[in-house]
Amino acid sequence: MDKLTLANLPTKIYKLGRLSRELDANIYIKRDDQTGSEFSGNKIRKLEYVVKDALDKGCNLLITCGGIQSNHCRATVSVAAYLGLKSAVLLRISDNPPVRGNYFLDKLMGADVKFCTQDEYRHHRNEIMEEMAREYRQQGYKPYVIPEGASNAIGVMGYYNCMDEILRQEKETGITFDTIVVATGSGGTYAGLYLANELKKTGKRIIGMAVCDNTEYFTEIAYDIATGALEYLPEHAGARIDKTHIEINDKYVGIGYALSRPEELEFIKKTARLEGLVLDPVYTGKAMYGVFNELQKGGNLSHRNNILFIHTGGLYGLFPISESFTW
Repeated sequence: MDKLTLANLPTKIYKLGRLSRELDANIYIKRDDQTGSEFSGNKIRKLEYVVKDALDKGCNLLITCGGIQSNHCRATVSVAAYLGLKSAVLLRISDNPPVRGNYFLDKLMGADVKFCTQDEYRHHRNEIMEEMAREYRQQGYKPYVIPEGASNAIGVMGYYNCMDEILRQEKETGITFDTIVVATGSGGTYAGLYLANELKKTGKRIIGMAVCDNTEYFTEIAYDIATGALEYLPEHAGARIDKTHIEINDKYVGIGYALSRPEELEFIKKTARLEGLVLDPVYTGKAMYGVFNELQKGGNLSHRNNILFIHTGGLYGLFPISESFTW
């Protein structure tokens, strides 16, 4: 598929030396948090494909959804501003939010913002976005609705092709990664890596660390998205992918999406001081905390393998909870 060129690629890979020594393991990190600044993180790899589709269809308005501190919404808004498009976001809130973090950037870059409740978001977000699209059409716009996290059959191509980038870096470094770990919140990033692993027969373990919901939910989501993406890969027409190869670990969801336990915040602080590496509270903080505990407590990660953790971004979401840390 054709795509836009927006992200700073390839993103670098290096070993987390001190964390690896502490755990007697080989932990590497791929810095997809450094794909950009305004449109940083894993979302931009997916948006390169999704927004190209929007432009090809002549659309001039991007509509999407997420939590109040959604990295995906902020990335979509920044891409829209960069390309001279209008943007609108549907944000899930539980009370009147202060203007900070990603939400601040949404407003700074000119997005129209519509709020909805938790229940409305869970059960009706797609209908609400379609209603928003109808209203914008009446105003003369041609809107394009992007699902949560850009996690659909088109967006999945971002991480399907990221696997090629990883394989090239393996050849350059002489290091083969047995296991790839990524935080999983809407399923698209995981689905792309899983699909590439299946079709390219790389034989890696692709582990999704769930930050919400559960293993059964993400297994179905990842399989459905990956299956749908086969339409855009004619060279693999008729290919079969094995659902049993999907690995989702839901033991570190904690108290819920975008909600942090004290031990998770302490781990974020520990990693920042140990490696000069900033994790976010919604995705990478929980996912790396899961990796740490699985290795420390003899879980299902092997100390002998080379583990590649993909840092999916989220720095801006850390600032709104700064008062939650203890010093």
